[in-house]
Amino acid sequence: MKTEKAALVLACIAVVIGIGSTQGPVKEMLSQLKPQTELAVWNEVSAEPGKDLRKIIESKASELNRPPVDATVDRVWKAIPGYNGLEVDVESTYRSARLKGPNDGLKLFYRQIQPKISLSDLGAQPIYRGNPAKPMVSLMINVAWGNQYIIPMLDILDQEQVKVTFFLDGSWLSHNKELAMEMQKRGHEMENHAYTHPNMSTLSRARATAEIQKTQNLLKESLGVTNIWFAPPSGDFDQETVEIAASLGLKTVLWTLDTVDWRNPSPESIITKISSKTEPGTLILMHPTASSSQALKGMIRGIKAKGLQLGTVSQTLSSERVLPADVE
Repeated sequence: MKTEKAALVLACIAVVIGIGSTQGPVKEMLSQLKPQTELAVWNEVSAEPGKDLRKIIESKASELNRPPVDATVDRVWKAIPGYNGLEVDVESTYRSARLKGPNDGLKLFYRQIQPKISLSDLGAQPIYRGNPAKPMVSLMINVAWGNQYIIPMLDILDQEQVKVTFFLDGSWLSHNKELAMEMQKRGHEMENHAYTHPNMSTLSRARATAEIQKTQNLLKESLGVTNIWFAPPSGDFDQETVEIAASLGLKTVLWTLDTVDWRNPSPESIITKISSKTEPGTLILMHPTASSSQALKGMIRGIKAKGLQLGTVSQTLSSERVLPADVE
């Protein structure tokens, strides 16, 4: 019996695992672990004969566990979001493994641990990048012109399965609602780029407020969007701009890396620049131009080749942890 039991345990551990369905008492038990998630792993230590199952799980936990990172205000980059920690629940994983059969594989249960200080705790600060520990970047596409390139860019984004954040000039949105709805229908994030593309730092408080608020209201009325991000036109702003946006419930976001596509550089030069300089947390500024439209596919593939994921601004600036490729 002991030999058979050991064989079952070793067979269970040796399986390369993914997250699957559960039945019967296992399903009932797992339904009670809502704060946790299953983590599929390759079990590199399964070949060690006689290794205790709990010790194997503890060893894997020590490899995977990470402390949370608090949001902070950097001297150069200003507000930098926090990043969730990761904690494997050894006991739940062990109980689940004992209940399963040898063909079910080993699944690690984990929970994400939120940082004590979040982005919202930092006050009215501009944001230029995501957390450098998070392997995700965003394409920020500011739209005030360039309609002829939008559908081709949307098609490429669909092909590459990438979602971006469009920052819409309110005046443009008022004349191009159907095109904006097409962006939204394809799953992209729609945000605020003021109304008439002004230099925000030159405006009175009343005018600056109106520029942001008018587009905020239009996003709600036209697209049903609850606006959370504001990108100052031309990157022009002052502290009052950030405070006005904050008073309207918006965080001011700029960029880490600029394609400078309005100067019509060659697509090849954009691809080289973005592929070489993009790092975890990078926010990449672009527009619907001929250069960026032609460079878009190469940019995306260059970023992915560095092992980075692409997400919306909300996804990149959230504290939600990006899990390894073998995690579902």
